[in-house]
Amino acid sequence: MLKGFVLFTFLTALVQAATTANYTGVEVTKNNGTDAKGSILYIFRSQWKQRKIDFTIRDHLVETGYNVTFADQTEDVSLTEDHDLVVISATIRSRDFPSIDYKDIEVPILTWENDILDDLRYTGKCKNTDFGEGDDEHYIQLVNYPHPISAGVESGVAAIFTTDSEVGFGKPGLGADVIGIRPGTPNEALIFSYEEGATMDYDFLAPARRVFFGMGNLSFNNLTDTGLAIFDAAVDYAAGVTDKYNI
Repeated sequence: MLKGFVLFTFLTALVQAATTANYTGVEVTKNNGTDAKGSILYIFRSQWKQRKIDFTIRDHLVETGYNVTFADQTEDVSLTEDHDLVVISATIRSRDFPSIDYKDIEVPILTWENDILDDLRYTGKCKNTDFGEGDDEHYIQLVNYPHPISAGVESGVAAIFTTDSEVGFGKPGLGADVIGIRPGTPNEALIFSYEEGATMDYDFLAPARRVFFGMGNLSFNNLTDTGLAIFDAAVDYAAGVTDKYNI
């Protein structure tokens, strides 16, 4: 019995070690197609216990036509230089993430982590006013049809989650294009973007496109078909696959 327990413990340790080894550093996942839409650097927290959600999103991005490079949040910001889009997952630990280093990069950014919106100049610095999070959201109020991120969904209330889900929100600067808000709450934008050169908060000029898609750590799995279409449209827009003035 003791031998069996020791063997089980040993095998468990091996599996855990292998798993950890697979989830650290930089991992390149190539799209199977020959004509990828572009290259994405996907930043996440590799040691987070529920990191499987990032692999789900990564696989979806590959399926939709992108080459994806996985990188732990501790990797150097210089990794961004060889990519068309930087995606920052909400699974990062924001207090340990050098978000201020990403503020000036001349590569588009898409994030759903509300706690770094202030450092990236998407919003002001007052938590729960300029940015924050909320639970039990099922719907979005779309307010900017036919912006490409709307994915062809006309303005009005739409169900983007199959069940009540955690969301993040921001109160963007005047230079932003607000795509969708929490229903009836115009100061809490769930989806918004800045064009390159647009005025962000603190009179900061966007070095490249900046997009926020306000879902929580695990909310991706709850997206409806409409929600997923809007997410895909946000990725394509951030990456420059679609253009604001060619719709």
